[in-house]
Amino acid sequence: MRFLYAVGIRLYQLFILLASPFNRKAARWIRGRKNWRALLAAQLKPHEQRAWFHFASLGEFEQGRPVLEAFRRKNPAFRIVVTFFSPSGYEVRKDYPLADYVFYLPADTSGNARDFVAAISPEIVFFTKYEFWHYYFRELGRRNIPLYIVSAIFRKEQLFFKPYGRFYRSILRNVTHFFVQDTASATLLDSIGLHNYTLTGDTRFDRVLENLQAAKPLPLIENFAAEKPVFIAGSTWPEDEAILAPLINSKQYSFRWIIAAHEIGAAHLQQIESRLSVKHIRYSEAVTKGTQDAEVLIIDNIGMLLSLYAYARVAYIGGGFGKGIHNTLEAAASGIPIFFGPRYGKFREAKDLIALGGAKSIRHSDELREALDSLELHPERYAEIAAIINQYMKESQGATDTILRQIAVPDQE
Repeated sequence: MRFLYAVGIRLYQLFILLASPFNRKAARWIRGRKNWRALLAAQLKPHEQRAWFHFASLGEFEQGRPVLEAFRRKNPAFRIVVTFFSPSGYEVRKDYPLADYVFYLPADTSGNARDFVAAISPEIVFFTKYEFWHYYFRELGRRNIPLYIVSAIFRKEQLFFKPYGRFYRSILRNVTHFFVQDTASATLLDSIGLHNYTLTGDTRFDRVLENLQAAKPLPLIENFAAEKPVFIAGSTWPEDEAILAPLINSKQYSFRWIIAAHEIGAAHLQQIESRLSVKHIRYSEAVTKGTQDAEVLIIDNIGMLLSLYAYARVAYIGGGFGKGIHNTLEAAASGIPIFFGPRYGKFREAKDLIALGGAKSIRHSDELREALDSLELHPERYAEIAAIINQYMKESQGATDTILRQIAVPDQE
């Protein structure tokens, strides 16, 4: 099985290389790893204590970020090495100020793992959620370097838990301690004889609540939302917008609508506009002209969504008709009813919120219309939902503090 794993890694590299002339993300993946040994030798300073934090991509970075920042505050003598597997994480966070070094993680081969770990020489290592690499973990185990998995989550469909998954289970045996999100993950680890875990919950709750407290006021949005309640559709895709457009165009509701699409390329923004028969304006235009009594505000920039939810009466989270819904916690932090499409099964918080009555999955426009009508007929439900969600968020925070209390940090020089 190890041979097949190694071949799979090589084939993946080859595929990315062949795709790189035609795909920008693949090209960045290749370019970012070029001459990485020389890059590390040139940048790393001698005689440093280093902690290594690895993230698959941007989402995992935001998930593990509370632990990184708390570790830095508590252990100022350590230099922080951050690595990413995906360009979508590296390109956005390559200048992250609390990291001393930011690199791409070389492909998981025996030679790469040996040389990379030797070069950065970490004294403690953190991986986030579900990045499990055989050769890197084996190398850390050989060197007796503590390895912690933050916000780990497991599903029974994973190879670790199959009768033929012995090789993949061996990867996990190099982990010093798992900080798992839920009891299902803990039970799965128990089933394969791994009991070195702590049930902490998800560090994203800590992060999103920190972000909410630091959110800046948005005067333009305040003016837009001054007279009517706001319905915010965040991280939407065309399938989501096709469901929302009939409700918006019907003028049945008293909402002001804000659409913050996941992709804000010109073609997608034009497609959104083509679906709307009511007055609408893009945010970049509204900055200079005002909203001009528009009923729909289309956000054409990145980075505002968390702050936008603070102005919302209702939120819709996109992605549920594709690979899976996007971040529901940012909306939940504002204590508002949440809707999303049917593909949410991999997201514990979405399932929790549905079970508690704070969120609802919808499959088409009519279902969303029925849900909104019910809220209008029973306005007391808003206060009930807000209380439910706020209590859920409060009970779910604190994972970062638990993790920091339990890790064994080497003595600082």
